[in-house]
Amino acid sequence: MHTYRYDLRFVTPAFLGNANQQGQWRTPPIKALLRQWWRVAYMAERQFNADAAASMRRKEAILFGHAWLEDDAVERKGRKQKVAARQSQVRLRLSHWNEGRLKTWDGLEQGSIHHPEAEKANYQVGPHAYLGYGPLDGRGGTKFAKKNNAAIQTNDSATLSLAVPDEHANAIHTALALMNLYGTLGGRSRNGWGSFSLTPADGNTPVLPNEFKETNVVQPWQDALRLDWPHAIGSDARGALVWQTTAFDDWKKLMQELARIKIAQRTQFKFHSGKDATTPEDRHWLSYPVTNHSVKSWSGNARLPNSLRFKVRPAPGNPQQLVGVIVHVPCLPPPAFQPDPRAIERVWQTVHAFLDAQSALQRISA
Repeated sequence: MHTYRYDLRFVTPAFLGNANQQGQWRTPPIKALLRQWWRVAYMAERQFNADAAASMRRKEAILFGHAWLEDDAVERKGRKQKVAARQSQVRLRLSHWNEGRLKTWDGLEQGSIHHPEAEKANYQVGPHAYLGYGPLDGRGGTKFAKKNNAAIQTNDSATLSLAVPDEHANAIHTALALMNLYGTLGGRSRNGWGSFSLTPADGNTPVLPNEFKETNVVQPWQDALRLDWPHAIGSDARGALVWQTTAFDDWKKLMQELARIKIAQRTQFKFHSGKDATTPEDRHWLSYPVTNHSVKSWSGNARLPNSLRFKVRPAPGNPQQLVGVIVHVPCLPPPAFQPDPRAIERVWQTVHAFLDAQSALQRISA
């Protein structure tokens, strides 16, 4: 087995929940995130060949555990014996499972920002409340009834220990590097909450790269639409679809900037219908559901996560500051959405152009 020990430190509050919906350090979300980025590493090693997806599912099941693979077998006493389930070969451990202590946004919100689609004229919303919605009280500085749930606070850390089979060490190391660069944990994590850093906790654990120049995890984003699950970082003629903000002294101001960008890039798509639209509009292809703008042909339980992800990480050359990173991990919506490739390409081309036009953002290498 190959072992790693990293200091995992949150740089934005994390909404990791236990069975009581109380914020708490837990290993299952970390393992799930490792699996997600392992898939990207696996597909990148195979030049994103769509035919590799079938073999990937089998290898993932054997590596991370399963209870569904029908043709799995293990060798016992020199003979192959069929098994219905298999334990994970990847072992994770945290140095503690402490509960979070952050219970309110009050005193942390950085003023408010304008949302042009708010029902009330000139309505202002706190950026943390907008990006985090309802996990904590104190929306826009107003008082709500105290909630029992809490978030893990910034700068809280724990030692993450991993043991993996030697034959999978390279792919796992790539997945850990991708987690460090782009990974977030917990609720509302695609908005930048639950951002963390990974630094070696001992002299035997390798330092993770600051960017990927040798490992090709980037694929032309239109080609990535051949599959309906995240498997690559997108690229276009200008390079990787990765944008970075200017540096900020703390996470609070940075999250305010990310909230401004998110509102602006979403509301550039104007709705022309309300509830139960007969056909999807451009805005629906960003993410779904959308408040007061449902699509009649889509299930009431339909969920389309945004393939644009936000991450907060230490600024290059100055770990005392933070930058926001926006990365596009494109994929086709599931068949239940009856995806329209031409409409989807049009929407994301508009989003890419919008982000390129922002003076507070610049393209960086993957």
